[in-house]
Amino acid sequence: MKVLVINAGSSSLKYQLIETDTEEVLAKGVCERIGQDASSLTHEGRKKIKIDAAMPTHAEAIQLVLDALVNPEYGVISSMSEIAAVGHRVLHAGEEFNDSVRVTPKTLARIEKNTDLGPLHMPANIMGIKACEKAMPGAPNVAVFDTTFHSTMPEYAYMYAIDYDDYKKYKVRKYGFHGTSHAYVSSRAASLMGTDKIKTIVCHLGNGASISAVKNGKCVDTSMGLTPLEGLVMGTRSGDIDPAVVEYLMGKKGYDIHQMTNYLNKQCGVQGISGVGSDFRDIEKAVAAGDSRAKLALEMFCYRVKKYVGAYAAAMGGLDCLVFTGGIGEHTVAVRELVCEGMEYLGVKLDKSLNADPPRGKEFEIGAKDSTVKLFIIPTNEELYIARETVKHKND
Repeated sequence: MKVLVINAGSSSLKYQLIETDTEEVLAKGVCERIGQDASSLTHEGRKKIKIDAAMPTHAEAIQLVLDALVNPEYGVISSMSEIAAVGHRVLHAGEEFNDSVRVTPKTLARIEKNTDLGPLHMPANIMGIKACEKAMPGAPNVAVFDTTFHSTMPEYAYMYAIDYDDYKKYKVRKYGFHGTSHAYVSSRAASLMGTDKIKTIVCHLGNGASISAVKNGKCVDTSMGLTPLEGLVMGTRSGDIDPAVVEYLMGKKGYDIHQMTNYLNKQCGVQGISGVGSDFRDIEKAVAAGDSRAKLALEMFCYRVKKYVGAYAAAMGGLDCLVFTGGIGEHTVAVRELVCEGMEYLGVKLDKSLNADPPRGKEFEIGAKDSTVKLFIIPTNEELYIARETVKHKND
């Protein structure tokens, strides 16, 4: 069956049309600058085209996507009836859901209750759902959450040491993100290992970065928290920080809380330390040219990853499999090498020659023959995971 996967952002909308029987991507594209001037759709179907068109809201964006999919020249289907279901990436499930869910008036109302947990992303996710319901009234919609893979964390792992009544009232706790990636990649690791009765650490390293500890197929801890700001040093996010730094810098810089949150999310991390930017290709070039701040940023990034790997191995009582995914995890040789360096005591031993030249876009083992922990590069495929979840839940 054909499933349309939608990932609606605040001013963008990415999509893929997937034939789930073969898991082939029939078409994909992105609408950019929704609600702004110079908005456009880039579509790849029978051929690649760019369409400049006004998109005041996500409703117009969805209609442009549907029109492109059935276009006789560059579309891939003859009518909308060929789309059996629509899967939506939704940021936050809160404590309302622990699995993907078919969208009904009741479940949509529950989803909308969690908007304040993800105010930057949830409104766009919900607009995408409503636009598809209006444009394709006969097709079931399924919400696939970024957080539900982490819902198996035990209470002692997801709780913050704040007043318990405040947790109950405001739902302030660790939720974790990148769940669709961690679910897909940990499942692939289990397939490569021949069993899910293993202790796996997945390092999803990109501009946003997170780590999960997966024991016997279930997530037991993850690095992101109430928001994606907690955890690793990231492209522009600070990651873990002493909370008192917030008040201190607000006073020194004259920031209000919104300016401070923006600062921690968009002006810190690798970009803030290096002064070069957040793209690791630029960081590597700067390091090679002798830039000390770029070197520091690289070392800080890898050190934080290594600390989480060690912590999660301790939490699970061992480690069988360490996986790198995401743009940096898959493509940055130096990051994988620095993360694995000095972890022989855990059974992690990298084959530097394999690590230096892995095949692009392929699952690949990079561990030495005598490494007792399996080391893999596994490209993530969140859209495919969403499509599979949509098939599973479309008749709920």
